[in-house]
Amino acid sequence: MKYILLALSFIALNAHAIIIRHDVKDTNYLAKPDDFPALATFYIDGAHGILFSSKWIITAAHTTFCLTSGTKIKMSKGSATVKRLHIHPNHTPGISHDIALVELLEDAAHVPPATLYTRNDESGLPIWFIGIGGTGNGNTGITTDNYENKGVLRKAQNRVEEAKGPILTFKFDKDEDALPLEGISGGGDSGGPAFIKTERGYQLLGISSRYGGGPSEKYGSFEVYSRVSYFVPWIREVMNKPDKAVSSGVSLDKLKYLPGGLKPSDLPALCPDILFSHNELSK
Repeated sequence: MKYILLALSFIALNAHAIIIRHDVKDTNYLAKPDDFPALATFYIDGAHGILFSSKWIITAAHTTFCLTSGTKIKMSKGSATVKRLHIHPNHTPGISHDIALVELLEDAAHVPPATLYTRNDESGLPIWFIGIGGTGNGNTGITTDNYENKGVLRKAQNRVEEAKGPILTFKFDKDEDALPLEGISGGGDSGGPAFIKTERGYQLLGISSRYGGGPSEKYGSFEVYSRVSYFVPWIREVMNKPDKAVSSGVSLDKLKYLPGGLKPSDLPALCPDILFSHNELSK
């Protein structure tokens, strides 16, 4: 239990929990795996990635601290096995380039992937978030953390406030400025998607990264996502030559900086506590 609680602080460090409108029932925000089938989950208390090709998952770099070759992760249907990590070499915690690719050992052919959004017109677009992070509302802030949430999946709406360089920014609006299911994502939802659904399927615009300022966990707070369109050239470069990406410096196979004071010596005890067991993966 000590290490599960420790993990909570690391997973939730960069962003806060999914917070919903105070004037809309929580049940309206509840989601099903089919609402975004490409969602992957790394740990029992959260942290996500998105399948965007049969053997590739994209996520926030800071979520990957327990992922190594052979790690099993949960998919919307079944599971997948990590072959190798590709972390952006310019990842700077709390600042920028919080993005990584998880190369899978085998095709996840049983899961329909999302597609990467490549246009640079994201500003003002209405999007969806989804994840198993904790919850609360815009007046109270977080009242249930991601461990207490026990894997309940929620989705929320928002609108891209700003698209600039490698970052998308979202604001938690209220009253007449809010969307019907307005909310923000956060701890336990790190690495999760900002997405739209079109005639061509689900398109991925951003990856949940960190809290961006304003009243923490309440109306008026900001959320920062890694901007997928900005990183498409890097993503393609890694995918074109994955066996040479690490040796050539295009990617890193592990984090240079562990999140929030976590030390390498913590991982052998921490990771088995929070990674999915065989029984949990088969549920």
